Amino acid sequence: MNFKDKELIIFDFDGTLINSIPDLALAANKMLSHYNLAPLKMEQIIPFIGNGARPLVQRSLEHSMPNKDISKAFVDEAFEIYFAAYKEVTCDKTFTYPGVLETLNYLNKKGYKMAICTNKPISFIEPILDKLSIKQFFQYWIGEDSLPEKKPNPAPLLHLAKEMNTDVKKCIMVGDSKNDILAAQNADMENIGVTYGYNYNENIADYKPTLVVDRFADLEELF
Repeated sequence: MNFKDKELIIFDFDGTLINSIPDLALAANKMLSHYNLAPLKMEQIIPFIGNGARPLVQRSLEHSMPNKDISKAFVDEAFEIYFAAYKEVTCDKTFTYPGVLETLNYLNKKGYKMAICTNKPISFIEPILDKLSIKQFFQYWIGEDSLPEKKPNPAPLLHLAKEMNTDVKKCIMVGDSKNDILAAQNADMENIGVTYGYNYNENIADYKPTLVVDRFADLEELF
């Protein structure tokens, strides 16, 4: 199988292109410490990542305060603390996965259009792209707050296809999470699941992506 007929490759961000767990964990723990709650280990935080920043905050609180009724107002306040903390450490320890830079360069030279669709707040995307020196590969990116709906809703993928003037059949989604695969399936778009990401400690193959790869560099053989 290959996807050489595709024109637009849409990538997830966290867990696919970048490993941001160290910085996400640092910000989450700074939020927890504000409420005198014990810090979480990185492996505890990993399953909380994927639906956006606010769910990460809520899941962290629910884990740390299992017998407390957590109100929306409390989550709102905690989110602001988390957001400010993450802004300070957005790309301190975040790094690209092996093969990402080389493979993006390969795909760029092949003439593919590339975009990012993530459930990360939009304001954090460009600073990370700049810091990791990969912004030049992407023509467009959208975050969880760019549109009324986010993954697994298909709207962000359909929006990117329209903005990039590309038929859905000529697009493909690459991601590590069920949100990526379900969004693509809901958009009737082919998709590739990577096995090394976060995905709530679930097997990405269980969601029946078009194809599964173990390494980002494997994309070079498909495009």
